[in-house]
Amino acid sequence: MRFIVLTLFKEMFDAFVSTSIIKRAIDKNIVSIEILDIRNFTKDKHKRVDFPPYGGGSGMIISAQPLGDALDYAINSLEKYQKEIRIIYMSPRGKVLNYDLSKKLSQDNYNYIIICGHYEGIDERIIEEYNVEEISIGDYVLTGGELACQVLMDSIIRLIPGVITEDSLKEESHTNGLLEYPQYTKPYEFKGRKVPDILLSGHHKMIADYRKEESVRITQKFRPDLIQKNKIIPKKEGK
Repeated sequence: MRFIVLTLFKEMFDAFVSTSIIKRAIDKNIVSIEILDIRNFTKDKHKRVDFPPYGGGSGMIISAQPLGDALDYAINSLEKYQKEIRIIYMSPRGKVLNYDLSKKLSQDNYNYIIICGHYEGIDERIIEEYNVEEISIGDYVLTGGELACQVLMDSIIRLIPGVITEDSLKEESHTNGLLEYPQYTKPYEFKGRKVPDILLSGHHKMIADYRKEESVRITQKFRPDLIQKNKIIPKKEGK
């Protein structure tokens, strides 16, 4: 799977592509990530890419010219791979990212161009002309789309087969409609708090049942909306 990121701040991706799971996925040729600087495509003699909005208003808007030329370059780069190209703009008005959407986007028949907005956004004609999908990572506003882009890519890449183990994916939050159960490791006792004895019992069925009950309890406490959405009936106290 290939990603081309269009941004004004390439340096914000240096650590993202060079550490941890993402770096291993790149080294194993499971994914490739190319970061393009939108400024390299501007025809403005002063290398400007942003201008005041028509009609007045605060802030600056990224111009259609450099962003459109950057998109044309990226599209041309990906067309030879014979996969569907999806263009995504990280936008607070977009569809909110969740596990199901990340899973859908992780399918192997896609390559991606991701636009990182900045200032007050991008010219609307880009969205119309290039059939751009808009995705939000939450109901808040960031200074730019770079962090949101990294969240999106991370959530997609980790679901691609071979990036992390299947067992890790099976038991994490949201895969079964529940939040993940509490986890423990050494030492057995920390500041008077002990690891639940059932986890040391060696009885796999009892441990699995305990973890399922804990997942339901945690979800009921922190995300009761998921309990209702997935029609899960919490176990009553004492049963």
